[in-house]
Amino acid sequence: MTEQINKVLPAIADPAPLGLGGFALTTFVLSAHNAGLAPDIVWLGLGLFYGGLAQLLAGMWEFKNKNTFGATAFSTYGAFWLSLAGFVLIVLFNKTAAAAVSGPGLGQALGWFLLAFAIFNAYMLLASARINTVTFAIFLALELTEICLSIGFFSGAGAGGGLVAIGGYVGLVTAVLAWYGSAAGVINSLAKRQVLPVGIPLWKDSDIAIPETVTVR
Repeated sequence: MTEQINKVLPAIADPAPLGLGGFALTTFVLSAHNAGLAPDIVWLGLGLFYGGLAQLLAGMWEFKNKNTFGATAFSTYGAFWLSLAGFVLIVLFNKTAAAAVSGPGLGQALGWFLLAFAIFNAYMLLASARINTVTFAIFLALELTEICLSIGFFSGAGAGGGLVAIGGYVGLVTAVLAWYGSAAGVINSLAKRQVLPVGIPLWKDSDIAIPETVTVR
């Protein structure tokens, strides 16, 4: 008789609090600049390592957890921060790239960048309604942030002005919501119960009307 040995792989910790924390802090710092409250560039290192690399890793671990939504969200927004930071570095250190986006070209480039992510975030917002209320609130605030910033940059506004400033303030709200989600993940896991409530899914299977099967005789 062949003895079968079942190998039990060790469970990994929930990567969501890390991903939300990295997203929240980096969003907070850049949003403070967009609102005209903080200087520029200070977010750049965060965009590379905390909002970027750490959040990307959280997304990879969500693949391990078989969490399609978490893997897609964290991996994409980790890549968002890496892409944005990379764009800024290229413009800073490459004269050809700097010339290509000089003047109004920079605002147009940022407008298209944020518009593309707003489109992605739109269907993630719908999917987030199946997670919980806090997750839905994060993606809703993020959608409003990206729309405001995109329109603001297309219109020629800069940090501290017009819709860019409004987008900055909405981004601060987004960051606070994401921090709350991160804190809930950490504290609730330590307490083994829900200390910080995250709410219920807004979109349940029971909310989907399924037509009755009609039998034709």
